[in-house]
Amino acid sequence: MAKPNEKLAESLRVLKDLQDQGSAVFQTQDMSRTHMERLKQAGFIKQVMRGWYLSSRPGERDGDTTAWYAAYWEFCKTYLTNRFETAWCLSPQQSLLLHAGDWTVPNQLLVRAKGASNKSTGLLHGSSIYDVAADLPDATDQTQLNGLRIYTLDAALVAVPEAFYRNYPVEARTCLAAVKDASGVLRLLLENSQVIRAGRLMGALRSIERNDLADQIESAMIAAGNKVIETNPFDADAAFAIPLRDVSPYVNRIRLLWAKMKADIDADFPEPARQNDPDAFIANMDVVLPSDAYHSLSIEGYQVSYDLIEKVRSGDWNPDMIASDREQRDALAAKGYVDAFETVKTSVRDVMHGENPGEIVKRDLQTWYQALFGQSVQAGILNAAQLAGYRNHPVYIRGSQHVPLNVEAVRDAMPAFFNLLREETDVIARVVLGHFIFVYIHPFPDGNGRTARFLMNVMLAAAGYPWLVIKVEQRDAYMAALEAASANQDIKPFATFLAESLRR
Repeated sequence: MAKPNEKLAESLRVLKDLQDQGSAVFQTQDMSRTHMERLKQAGFIKQVMRGWYLSSRPGERDGDTTAWYAAYWEFCKTYLTNRFETAWCLSPQQSLLLHAGDWTVPNQLLVRAKGASNKSTGLLHGSSIYDVAADLPDATDQTQLNGLRIYTLDAALVAVPEAFYRNYPVEARTCLAAVKDASGVLRLLLENSQVIRAGRLMGALRSIERNDLADQIESAMIAAGNKVIETNPFDADAAFAIPLRDVSPYVNRIRLLWAKMKADIDADFPEPARQNDPDAFIANMDVVLPSDAYHSLSIEGYQVSYDLIEKVRSGDWNPDMIASDREQRDALAAKGYVDAFETVKTSVRDVMHGENPGEIVKRDLQTWYQALFGQSVQAGILNAAQLAGYRNHPVYIRGSQHVPLNVEAVRDAMPAFFNLLREETDVIARVVLGHFIFVYIHPFPDGNGRTARFLMNVMLAAAGYPWLVIKVEQRDAYMAALEAASANQDIKPFATFLAESLRR
């Protein structure tokens, strides 16, 4: 008779075969009930809804959303195709969000479908799908993105209600900037004499200084005998001049997020102490290192102590000779942090001597990252290729609805991020947005939080502020503030969090 571990191994082979086919989402008919129950009990799969499961990790804590958010869009694609075949399409609003590169997991996904039941289907962690029995766009006005059926860019811009522009100004402007010419939207506007929507699009295009396209729409509508009243659907009156179609929409989105959030930062930051002595500042960094390393690593889930950090810093940690040191993942993380901290000192010294902080971060960022994980590579825990630089696979943030940029977008967005840091003259915006936009992009396979806090402190040093330790006791408030900015584009809680931390 097979032993329990042999039975589980057999079920895991079945699961791996399914995963090798490229799916993390399964139905009950994809494997036997015995395998399904065995894998569920061991924590390797979890139920989304009746008849549907997804891969998970054993030992996940109750309420951990990572597995669900990572598989969310694949589940939606698979479930909707299974239910409606090809007769479904995401709503115009959701289509535009995806066109803009916003893959944030929505609380409720709106779907148009033939044969829909006009009801909500509950999923994990409070999310749901609401399917509406509504007309689908013509085949020419549909496209697919990662297997999801969505409106084309032109069709979605014509179809979305005015509220979209107020609720999602960054995404709306990102999509408007991606319009190549007016012919696509004009076809839809002229077919049904859509004068209100035409006026709204004209005003929206002028708000990003695409006057040429707005004029084309007005001229064609008038020529067809339509009277158009132009309206600006955005709340703000200010125009945003942004690059045109030859620039990645992700770059436009990062720039627009920066501009919008900079205007929203109204936290009461204390006056900087104007610490102008680099040597004194560096000496204080040595004093604060044990506390900073303990709290920064603890925020990321490492189990470290002040004794361990002191052991690493003093050189008593010896993985070549002491087996217990070699086996300690947390010790490797601590060693990496100390090594990276040393490289950050050079960056701090340079910005305090007046060098542009954006240029210094661009120059030194990879050095910080390589120092963080160099010891783990040497110990054989990580593959050496992970030190190459930006990630080449998707990543997900534990507990966050925000889905970081895809691999291709990272390579477009990071140069734009460095430029924004270099060009920014408001020292507070550099501190707040430098940290936030970096974790929003999430460019590295690991260590993004630690690196963001290094970056934040380099910006603080350039502005005359002392080194700021974000304590593990503040983790929930810190993560909640970042989530508000990532998922809701509300930077105020994070700015307030940093201002209050500096005052303390």
